[in-house]
Amino acid sequence: MESQIEQQLEKIMPEDLARTFESAYHVLVQGNHDHMDDLLKHGGTLLKKAAQRLTPTQLILGIAAIAAVAVVVVNRSMEPSADSASDDEGTSAEPVKDSKPKAASQGSKGSQE
Repeated sequence: MESQIEQQLEKIMPEDLARTFESAYHVLVQGNHDHMDDLLKHGGTLLKKAAQRLTPTQLILGIAAIAAVAVVVVNRSMEPSADSASDDEGTSAEPVKDSKPKAASQGSKGSQE
């Protein structure tokens, strides 16, 4: 009985890992978002094969870890970097400054009433 189950399980091949990491490298490191479809396809295949061998608890913890890493990566990609500040140095762009302080405008409203 166990031999039949073992034969039905798809083995995780090194090629599966290599394809997934290669797609992730193209999308996350190089910023080539054309490979996003490949990343989702290869990652899904790898997750499907891994899910056959894991207990439900292990699967939930694994997905939670992947989600946490994804949140950190997205957060870091959304933060302005030092490179963006150096991009503006040779231009006439100036940062926008508030001309009216918020605390002073609230205080004058109270004295008008």
